[in-house]
Amino acid sequence: MPTIKEFEQLTLPNGLRVVLAPLTSFKSVTAIVLCGAGSRYETKNTNGISHFLEHMFFKGTHKRPSAMDISHDLDAIGADYNAFTGKESTAYHIKSASQHLPLLLDMLSDMLWNSKFDLAEIEKERGVIIEEINLYQDTPARRVAEIYEQVLWGDQPLGWDIGGEKDVIRKVTREDFADYIKARYVPSNVVLAIAGHYDRKHVGDLISRHFGKKIEGTAPTFLPVVEKQNKPALRVLYKKTDQAHLVVGFRSLAASDPDRYVLAVLGTILGGGMSSRLFVNVREKRGLAYYVRAGADGYHDTGTLAAAEGVDLKRIDEALKVTLDEFVKIGKHRVEAKELNKAKEYIKGGIALSWEDSRSVALGYGSDELFEGKIRSQDEYIKGIDLVTPDDVLRVAQFLVTNSKLNLAVIGPFKDPLRFQKLLKV
Repeated sequence: MPTIKEFEQLTLPNGLRVVLAPLTSFKSVTAIVLCGAGSRYETKNTNGISHFLEHMFFKGTHKRPSAMDISHDLDAIGADYNAFTGKESTAYHIKSASQHLPLLLDMLSDMLWNSKFDLAEIEKERGVIIEEINLYQDTPARRVAEIYEQVLWGDQPLGWDIGGEKDVIRKVTREDFADYIKARYVPSNVVLAIAGHYDRKHVGDLISRHFGKKIEGTAPTFLPVVEKQNKPALRVLYKKTDQAHLVVGFRSLAASDPDRYVLAVLGTILGGGMSSRLFVNVREKRGLAYYVRAGADGYHDTGTLAAAEGVDLKRIDEALKVTLDEFVKIGKHRVEAKELNKAKEYIKGGIALSWEDSRSVALGYGSDELFEGKIRSQDEYIKGIDLVTPDDVLRVAQFLVTNSKLNLAVIGPFKDPLRFQKLLKV
């Protein structure tokens, strides 16, 4: 029997890229559309439009005039559907039983290129989004991560909130949506990924029919991030809370950096799982926090390695000291083989579990294609993790864990930032 490819890459005549990942043992299929559209591509006057637009794509098309028509068609097949907006991409995904793939592709293309943007719906959704922003601002465990990225990148697109500013949301017009779609939702800036069980003989015709539309245009690229830092930086947001929330970390590597596998292992050793260094030393040994985690986030040209914690108000100083100590230790001493192997197996186990979900597969392959134009197979990713050595971890930790890359964000009932400034050093 012929070998089934793990994935297949295609490019339509209009420039739209397609990734096909056959999962023949599945009974489901996921179709996801990813676009290089996010808060990084906005201006001060349009900050939040990427996310606002994501909402509006679900509010009616010329074929399906209302939000109810869209949800009815998808609910009628028991589909699981949603969307999300990030700083560098926006994604729309639908998962269903495999026989419904024709409807999934019809729905996604209809929403993307045939939406009505009814003025009444825009006004209603404007209020919804402002309430969503209010929700996030009232959720310190989430808000502190946004504050942290503001500390890192300040008043430039990568430092802006994905949801935008409420004053901007109140002013966004239908014409703004049209301009943004024309600039970014062009086929050459879009990836369609399909993972699961599907008929390869017919899927090509379906894709061409729904996504082969000729649309002119080339999406402009991003503004490179400007990073100027020579000493620790912080921001403390005063808020009456019963728990303090902090994110502390370091400027780090771009998502495609060759050391990304080392960074993944480093983040896992520090804060991946309940046996990680930070979880054990901050929560289990000292009872300083409820949630403790660490990891790396990467963008086109920069990134960060950080820990996030919800800690006892009266012991936040101790929690910050212990956390910084763990960053320092991993940059001073080679990790032992047992701990290194545990971190690797933790990562590989997560990969194996995620590959049992067609949506995770579609998102992983689609994201690789959108950001790099190159897809890493599951084996390639695992090989990259396996090749990480104790010397690699030490080298990357020593490069990152410095005062000139150190940043802190805190939310809680604290009025004096100097108390944290004194502690902020490695």
